[in-house]
Amino acid sequence: MFQVTMRDAAAEHDSFRTVLQTGQHTQVVAMTLQPGEDIGAEVHPDNDQVLVFTEGSVRAEVGGETRDMGAGDLVVVPAGTEHNFTNTGSGPVRLLTVYGPPDHTPDTVHRTKADAEAAEAAGEDEPPQS
Repeated sequence: MFQVTMRDAAAEHDSFRTVLQTGQHTQVVAMTLQPGEDIGAEVHPDNDQVLVFTEGSVRAEVGGETRDMGAGDLVVVPAGTEHNFTNTGSGPVRLLTVYGPPDHTPDTVHRTKADAEAAEAAGEDEPPQS
């Protein structure tokens, strides 16, 4: 069984992306965005994504809608929907995200957004093959 206390799990990881658990159909990832940092506008054609914010203030842009969010908020991004999330506060934004199906290599840790982008460009961050 995989179980975490969401706030604690998000707070324990300062990296941009840390894969916490990968199953056959879902993957749990902790993320931290520094002030002014964004995830980067993207579309996951085959993955639904659920994001749960545990700390900070964020501007969510999902499918052409923009909303301000913070700790305790949850947003669902359906597969094929363009989205981006930007830290609008003075401290870190921490969140847990669940992908269905998994989107990253199991046990991945990207210390920074630049590390994540480089790994993705090099084909080093691929979802597991089922």
